[in-house]
Amino acid sequence: MPGLRLHLAVAVRSFRRWSTYRAATLSGIFTNSVFGVINAFVLLAVWRANPGAGGYDATDAVTYVWLGQSMIMTIMLWGGGAPSDLAERIRTGDVALDLYRPVGLLSWYLAADAGRAVFHLLTRGVAPTVVGALLFDLRYPDGPLTVLAFALSVVLALLVSFAVRMLVAVAGFWVLDSQGLTMTANLLAIFFSGITLPLVLFPGWLGEVAMVLPWASYLQVPADVWLGQRTGGALVGGLALQVGWAVLLLGATALVLRAAERKVVVQGG
Repeated sequence: MPGLRLHLAVAVRSFRRWSTYRAATLSGIFTNSVFGVINAFVLLAVWRANPGAGGYDATDAVTYVWLGQSMIMTIMLWGGGAPSDLAERIRTGDVALDLYRPVGLLSWYLAADAGRAVFHLLTRGVAPTVVGALLFDLRYPDGPLTVLAFALSVVLALLVSFAVRMLVAVAGFWVLDSQGLTMTANLLAIFFSGITLPLVLFPGWLGEVAMVLPWASYLQVPADVWLGQRTGGALVGGLALQVGWAVLLLGATALVLRAAERKVVVQGG
């Protein structure tokens, strides 16, 4: 219980920290809304030329766009969040203070990222979705079980995203500058998450590979759950894919952190 209260306090303070950036939040909501409108019309043109592409109809495609805009900051698709704070502390050597805390780095920063995610879900997640609902005909879950499955999928998406970002951050224990790794991870996320183009449109083997990579857990799987594209065994398979990647990547991050804790060398000595 003391550990739970500590992590809850970390999450609450992270929420409050991000809530102070009101101007950035409002500008982000505006940006997400504008890009949502643009991308919605682009996909409408695609589906007008090829109805039923990827098993979606035009309403599915437009809904997918707005789900993507609501998920971008919730899961930090572009990178950032608490793992970026850790990367900077590794670079400066301040991470040595973190290692003295009577709590693991992984759970501490996961709690901080969870608090941030809740803030972004309630602001840059909800607001663009409302804009999309007012401007377009969107598809909604067909029942409470679908809503619960979608909520679980979003949580798992955050865990996978956090694990990827954390792995990149802790690479800073061995490299002088992790910016190159960060940019590479961000590019992979942009392409394979489905934020640029739904993965259901990827042809042949590329689509099959993309659907089982960890980045598919960011957006494509939660969106398919919301749209009712995953039911029964397909739903279980999608959630299992997310769970598998979350466990694998978080486990790998824990092992890397354990190796780093044995011998920490920071810039300057």
